[in-house]
Amino acid sequence: MDKGVYALVMENRACKINIGALGTREFLGGFHVYIGSALGPGGLARVTRHLRLAVERDRAPRWHIDHLLLADEFRPSAVVCAATTGRYECILANAVCGSPVPGFGASDCRCITHLFAYQSDPVWTISRVMSSLKLVSRVWRPPGEKHQVSRHL
Repeated sequence: MDKGVYALVMENRACKINIGALGTREFLGGFHVYIGSALGPGGLARVTRHLRLAVERDRAPRWHIDHLLLADEFRPSAVVCAATTGRYECILANAVCGSPVPGFGASDCRCITHLFAYQSDPVWTISRVMSSLKLVSRVWRPPGEKHQVSRHL
């Protein structure tokens, strides 16, 4: 599978969730976008791991994002990804315009965060940001989701 960068879009209800070492965080209802890198072995198959965890809930949380994927209040609603061998995770995280959730998913870099809150569905906003970075994005939505795009990961 291709290597690249991705934005995992989740729709959620307002809630408080314990995020391991980050402690308990409050999340406004709406949408949250997690920006991730898939440059390691398996490439963008990492996204499949996230989606499977959200459905099967068969593992304990390992990363910050796992805590959200295991929570009843959060559900994946889309993935925007782009194949690349370049390190775009932090560039993308610094280019999106959502409300930052400080410290989330950024323990191995100097970014403020890799998780952003939005009041409305940010898929096309994220796609435009990727395009501005000269990345060709693909959008995937779970079956039955509004605005479904036929291209799958």
